[in-house]
Amino acid sequence: MTLFTPDMEPGERSRPGPGAVHIPGWLTLEQQSWIVGQFRQWSTGPVPIRAAKVRGHEMSVRTVCLGWHWQPYKYTREATDVNGARVLPFPDWMVRLGRRALRESGYTDAEAAAYTPDTALANYYDENARMGMHQDKDERSLAPIVSLSIGDECTFRFGNTENRNKPYTDLRLRSGDLFVFGSASRLAYHGVTRVHPLTAPNGCGLGTGRINITMRMTGLQG
Repeated sequence: MTLFTPDMEPGERSRPGPGAVHIPGWLTLEQQSWIVGQFRQWSTGPVPIRAAKVRGHEMSVRTVCLGWHWQPYKYTREATDVNGARVLPFPDWMVRLGRRALRESGYTDAEAAAYTPDTALANYYDENARMGMHQDKDERSLAPIVSLSIGDECTFRFGNTENRNKPYTDLRLRSGDLFVFGSASRLAYHGVTRVHPLTAPNGCGLGTGRINITMRMTGLQG
């Protein structure tokens, strides 16, 4: 897909942990707007966007899934906690985008070629939404996670692999930013402490709030 051929230089990268890379401005405004259009289609079905419940409490973030349906602590093909429908398939263009993200984050060509994400969690944050510190450990695979941000900026807290406490690094994730974490940082605790309203750039396709898409390899079959 020519839309995802690099045509601009991203910003200066940072490495908040081993195997963790932040590349500002990785997606162009045109690419961001196109992805927002896809997100709106995903959100209308067959499984509508919803706020998952963790230990009986509804999350402030709303999620729609591709490939596999995530609900706390497990993945299923059908959204058994929503309407029982099968989620949309994982798109081929996202596999290619994930591989490009790994290559440009410093992973080897072999590691990038072997990267075949099969699920994505597409989260929408309004200005009041937060994400508590957590590990992404419901997957059987420990392949890297590729995270894309579109819309309002947020304060993203990236921590250690042992607990939710310090040491951690607070990063400002802006529209179009790429964040990849794998290898020794794959199970690092992370979360979103704040969304900054009215910071989305014109042309990104999103007027208010923030979209975050995380691609993962589940390691599951079936």
